[in-house]
Amino acid sequence: MKLFVAMLGTETNTFSPIPCGENLWKSTIYHCRGDADADAPPVIQGLKAILTEVVEQRGWDLDFGICTFAQPASLTPCAVYEELRDQLLADIKASGQVDAVLLIMHGAMMAEGYDDCEGDVLEKVRDLVGAEVPIGAELDLHCHLTDKMLENATALIGYKEFPHVDSLDRLLELYPILMDAAEGKIVPEMSIFRCHIAGLMHTTKEPMRSFVDGLVAEETHEKVLNAWLGHGFPYGDHPESGAVMVVVTDGDRNLGDEIAERLGRKLFEIRKEVVHVSETMAECLDQAEKAKEYPITIADTGDNAGGGAASDSTFFIKEMMERGLENVAVAPLWDPVAVTICQDAGLNSRLKLRIGGKLGRASGSPVDVEATVVGLVDNVQGDMGGIKVEYGNCAAIKIHLAGKDSLLPEDGLDVVLTQHRMQGLTPNIFSDLGIDPLQKRILVVKSTQHFHAGFAPISKQVLYAGDVGLLPGNPLNISYEKADTSKLWPFVEDPFRDD
Repeated sequence: MKLFVAMLGTETNTFSPIPCGENLWKSTIYHCRGDADADAPPVIQGLKAILTEVVEQRGWDLDFGICTFAQPASLTPCAVYEELRDQLLADIKASGQVDAVLLIMHGAMMAEGYDDCEGDVLEKVRDLVGAEVPIGAELDLHCHLTDKMLENATALIGYKEFPHVDSLDRLLELYPILMDAAEGKIVPEMSIFRCHIAGLMHTTKEPMRSFVDGLVAEETHEKVLNAWLGHGFPYGDHPESGAVMVVVTDGDRNLGDEIAERLGRKLFEIRKEVVHVSETMAECLDQAEKAKEYPITIADTGDNAGGGAASDSTFFIKEMMERGLENVAVAPLWDPVAVTICQDAGLNSRLKLRIGGKLGRASGSPVDVEATVVGLVDNVQGDMGGIKVEYGNCAAIKIHLAGKDSLLPEDGLDVVLTQHRMQGLTPNIFSDLGIDPLQKRILVVKSTQHFHAGFAPISKQVLYAGDVGLLPGNPLNISYEKADTSKLWPFVEDPFRDD
């Protein structure tokens, strides 16, 4: 028997100024069926090795199709999406007889003319392989869980954690469900409950932490194969937006429906405690300045590349310069031109440099600084739940305030410039460039929550700023057109009134 695996996904921010075009797909993760494994990105090599081992232990064959994933941005052009989708379908045809299909997707991909790319792919895969072949997809919890996706999939399994430290765990839960279904050992049934909630929910703090632990506890029931919560992606203007509770059972739809509704209504009861609303930049800096112990990490959530922002906004840099704050650091600022200039000037060179503010109003305006190049490193990597990501070539600069020349660590404002657009994930984005994050008063990290796993352990306090940049820290400040806000809290107090 044969398991076919492919990857096609991105997280579409419909408010982003950056098109998710061919260059972005091919520069993030892109590996075609038939390409040499040695030429695959490290994440694909690792994925193939893990799945090959566990699938072959069950006496199955494994075949991979296209594996591609794009850094979050705006809509994928129609022609680009259709080419990627059609390549995936062609790969299934070329594989011959397949007994199960596993797709690694996101759940919030949108393209020109396609609000529901995952639903479209799943529908066409279903048409291709027939009604009897199990089809499953691993999804990011920030997904739009659509009726078309549910109609065409045998099992949809999503991440439980935000930050996403469990992506491999969830994948290793999905493949045996599909193989067991193909062998006739189980009959997966999916139950959902739409919770009518919009917003971000951090699973690192209570009461959301206990809610996620409760999902795991439900899986101890012999008939419950999986339970997870699709949080929804608030920065994708989608007709089927909002949080959805999902329960997969072995042939017991009534049980799944009961659990999904019970948990979904429980989530709604605690909605005001779990939906995160960020503070302002000024409020976060005021708190950080008053703190007695350091470092204080502030998440610049409005400029998170992982949510489709440019990661080049200058609001924090300008504000800290105006306040005269020193012994502070910011990362990562996407500015490949400035990186090249720093490389050409060389380490310890003093420059008049214009940085950031390239992609529009949400990026702020460029900042002219006098700075010294204090770090130059090629091919810097970050880590997101065990997945290596690429920052490319990076430069660290120390911005001199009030004409000072000092290069001491406690003086000036340090900024890490990156070649590739990527959010801040782990403290090595500073330390690899020679900046000791433990010695800084304030660390500003351009991320929403994925930074938390790496930075919380070294921080005396973690703060979230969300009033500046592309990604509003309050869902009420998002200008939806397609999303039905009459059925979503916090836009209405009782979205269940018409259910």
